[in-house]
Amino acid sequence: MRLSGRHIVITGAASGIGRATAELFAKEGAKIAVLDLNLAGAQEVARAISGTAVAVDVASEESVNRAIETAGTAMGAIDGVVNSAGINFYGLLENTDFSQWQKVLAVNLNGPFLVCRAALPWLRKADSATIVCVSSGAGVSPIVGSSAYASSKAALVNFTRVLAMELAPKVRANAICPGIVDTPMSRAMAKARDPSGTSVSPFANQLALKRKAQPEEVAAAILFLTSNESSFATGSTLVVDGGRAYY
Repeated sequence: MRLSGRHIVITGAASGIGRATAELFAKEGAKIAVLDLNLAGAQEVARAISGTAVAVDVASEESVNRAIETAGTAMGAIDGVVNSAGINFYGLLENTDFSQWQKVLAVNLNGPFLVCRAALPWLRKADSATIVCVSSGAGVSPIVGSSAYASSKAALVNFTRVLAMELAPKVRANAICPGIVDTPMSRAMAKARDPSGTSVSPFANQLALKRKAQPEEVAAAILFLTSNESSFATGSTLVVDGGRAYY
């Protein structure tokens, strides 16, 4: 029960890494607010873990402010945030519309900014609190055809480092950079890169571990950064990518 007594908001928690994190954190004793644009999905997860489901569009300031206030009121506190909501778009620069660029950055970068800013008054009430931003391996080693996604995730790493400096010592902020994870978003990206394929396995073969990760493996790393086991880590970037050289 490494998170006993904790009250944690997780965005993008209806599926993928966010869902796996919500399920693991609940098992470790935390109260969870399951935030997602997909309210039905969030409600399904919340029912399974006795959490609180809240609809949110992380790209909307009004929606985020309302969702964080709802979550904090329902749980009675917020002492942890996991920014897991994210979207992707695959396309070379000449095939990327400005609207697509803006949409990716609105969710992947503006979203964590809005969530952290809205949660800050709650976090500062806690004796100690944590923020984990889910970046990507693409944020430290770019991928061809992902200018918007890779840029947003690289900026998210530096945003997290700034938070660590500004919010210390009461709030710790760290980033995690997963590699290829078996999620709906990763499968969709793989198909966009190779319409004839239906899985991410060809890219996984380029990793040292020769396989894609499961969401639960990434959730375990997020748990480490949220728990007291990482009590002296802030401003860190934890890469969990199976030994990626390139893809």
